[in-house]
This record gives sequence, structure tokens and C-alpha cells, in this order.
Amino acid sequence: MDKFSYLGSGDVSAIENMYEQFLKSPESVDESWKEFFEGFEFARANYSESGEVPQNVKKEFSVINLINGYRSRGHLFTLTNPVRERRQYFPTLDIEHFNLEASDLDTVFHAGSEIGIGPAKLSDIIAHLKQTYCQSIGAEYMYIRTPDVLKWLQEKMEGSRNTPHYSGEEKKTILQKLSKAVFFENFLHTKFVGQKRFSLEGGETAIPTLDAFCEQGAEMGIQDFVIGMPTGED
Repeated sequence: MDKFSYLGSGDVSAIENMYEQFLKSPESVDESWKEFFEGFEFARANYSESGEVPQNVKKEFSVINLINGYRSRGHLFTLTNPVRERRQYFPTLDIEHFNLEASDLDTVFHAGSEIGIGPAKLSDIIAHLKQTYCQSIGAEYMYIRTPDVLKWLQEKMEGSRNTPHYSGEEKKTILQKLSKAVFFENFLHTKFVGQKRFSLEGGETAIPTLDAFCEQGAEMGIQDFVIGMPTGED
């Protein structure tokens, strides 16, 4: 049942007279009608009678669409090829494709809270998204169907801008691990010439990654790690 149905059975002219009386002297009408008319005035002052969504609200949704655009397609625009520019994908992540304009770059949008930086200028939101999704690390993860996993990844990447910060000692350790792996591969190539093997070339990042897994796992109590791969035999 409509909770405002009682208004339909009321005397319209009497209500109108009370409203006119309220406009002249709010204290002259019954307290319940006074509150009713105050709510009516608030709605008239803050919401468009046409029922259209305010332009600033539309822009907020446009910025959210922009954020989701970076999350789902940012990996297509990363700087992962040091030799030449990547092929171009369309549509791009330019703001014009999200109903935004250059004049919006200095406007503060509450949608910035979606990526953990709070209300921020559109230019700052874009800079944050580019640093997170379009630099030398790409992330394609929006296909994941487990909300908790998806949210965890977003918070981890957007919270750090997907930019790891290592101390000088940590960088030396990573270089040492990579150097050992490359030297060992050169030894195998020299010692067993022509023998079938799986090269490390192109997969060097697996070395510090596996090292981090083992170090972190050991701290969590893991005692044995078993790493396997297909033999290539039938």
C-alpha cells in the first residue's frame, strides 16, 4: 500500500491553502504539516522538477566508467616493449571516449575514492590509473569471477600504484639471482651443446618471483617446495 495514499483523499484546496499559509508564516500551521511542507520545499530546491539526472552526477558516473576502462583494458596500453611502440587498440582510454572533456581535468570528482585516493581532480585520477595499469607492468584480471579475489587485487595494485619499491640491498639480491641463473644457462649451453632444453630467455622474471615465493613461504612455515614441469616426452 502506498504510504502517501492518505494525501489523495485529502481536500486539495485545503492543503493548498495551508501551504500558502505556511509560506507566509511556517509556525502558523500544525507541526506535522510544517514538517511536510519543509520536506516539499527541500525537494524543490535540491532536485530538478524535470526528473533529469544533474550534469555533475553524470560526470561522476563517467569517471567511474573511465576507472573501469583502465582496469579492464589498461594492459593493452602498457610500456612493455622497449624496442618499439605497441600496436594501437581502439577505442583508446582517452577521456573523450568516456563523455569527459579537457575542461573536466581540474574538476574534483568523488569517484577518486573508488581507487583509494579520495576526492581528487580528474587529472590526478588519470595519473594514478596510468601509473597503476599502463607502465611496465600490465595486469589483465577483470575476467576473475570471485569478487573477493578481484577486490584484493585491485586494492593491492591501486594502493601501491603497481609500482614496487625495493631497497638497494633487495635490488642487489634480485640482480644476483638473475646473474646466477644466466651464468648457469650459459654453462649448460657450453657443456651440453645441441641438447634439448628449455631456455630461460624471456622468462627471467620467474627467478625473483620464485625466490620471493620461497622466502615468503618459508616465513609462513612451508618446509618443502616441489617445482615440476613437463618432460616433453610422449
